[in-house]
Amino acid sequence: MSNYVYWVLDLEIRDGKLEALKTLMKEMVDATQANEPGTLNYEWTIGGDNKRLALFERYADSESAVIHIKGFIKNFAPRFMDCLEVKKWITYGNASDELKKILSGMGARFMSPFGGFSR
Repeated sequence: MSNYVYWVLDLEIRDGKLEALKTLMKEMVDATQANEPGTLNYEWTIGGDNKRLALFERYADSESAVIHIKGFIKNFAPRFMDCLEVKKWITYGNASDELKKILSGMGARFMSPFGGFSR
């Protein structure tokens, strides 16, 4: 098993917010890539109808995930929530108590390792 923590968010794009979301996404991707070496994957995917979005985010460990989420709250959360509605948020891996506390307030659910392997 690994120390990775990752989550998948299922999001609905609010009406009329696609262009604002494109701008916000670029800012968030650029900031995450430049400032967060512990962020291993930060992938945005959109449905063919431009109404649904999925985010896959994977972190080296809980500490890296906490760094990311604190930066998100400080710099992007209000605009993100103006553009998107969270439909489902599932977090996987060995999330620390600190990370669970932060993400629980955002509606995340948690799944803990049960078996298998990571390469």
